[in-house]
Amino acid sequence: MPSKIDEAQVRHIAHLARLKLTDEEVSSFREQLSSILEYVEKLGEVNTDGVEPTAHAIAVCNVFRDDVPGTSLTPDQALANAPAKDAPFFKVPKVLEQETA
Repeated sequence: MPSKIDEAQVRHIAHLARLKLTDEEVSSFREQLSSILEYVEKLGEVNTDGVEPTAHAIAVCNVFRDDVPGTSLTPDQALANAPAKDAPFFKVPKVLEQETA
């Protein structure tokens, strides 16, 4: 059974998602992603003649609450679990430059 996704495509997807995968993980994800694509192809074979397109299987109505301001976190509470901070800001790595995959 030919694979729908090759290892280069998995590595490219991982690069876009900023993931570093081992060779074993790449192989595992290749198999999983290929299986997903095969299943989606099977869904395309289902006869849908006369079936109205819908977004949900059952009728749905939106339930919105009133937009009422509430109490907010203090800066110290918001930064309490931050892995890096430069008070009163979150410190994040720069992602402006792209590495090649």
